[in-house]
Amino acid sequence: MTLPPALDIRAFQPADEEAVIELWRACGLVAPQNDPRADIRRKLAVAPELFLVGIADGEAVATVMAGYEGHRGWINYLAVAPRCRRGGLGREMMARAEELLRARGCPKINLQVRSANVAVLAFYRRIGFAPDDVVSLGKRLVHDPLTP
Repeated sequence: MTLPPALDIRAFQPADEEAVIELWRACGLVAPQNDPRADIRRKLAVAPELFLVGIADGEAVATVMAGYEGHRGWINYLAVAPRCRRGGLGREMMARAEELLRARGCPKINLQVRSANVAVLAFYRRIGFAPDDVVSLGKRLVHDPLTP
């Protein structure tokens, strides 16, 4: 693990797109049913200031995409470059996202983690998240012709 120098956390900028997608791929966050470019476009249309990128030595090494619709906050695409993990960057990104959501009056944050991702589940438990007694359901409203 190589720890980066101080992390500069700022809002996503269009010039970050390629580096962010590369980071998400390195972290295993891009699933066949998700087009990361479309996800970025959709986020930039709604509260783009909640899409954060962590920069160290001029390189995107962390991201988090937060959302709030007035009832609950959501976290998506929390990513830390594999070589930078276990150095507090995930905590730092989440702390900034929580700060921004709290400033909007958000009372609770929800997030989803693939059940097989034991390490990530452990990370979220360490920073205060606990499983809710719910079942996550989903329904695709738009079929992406590029997705099987």
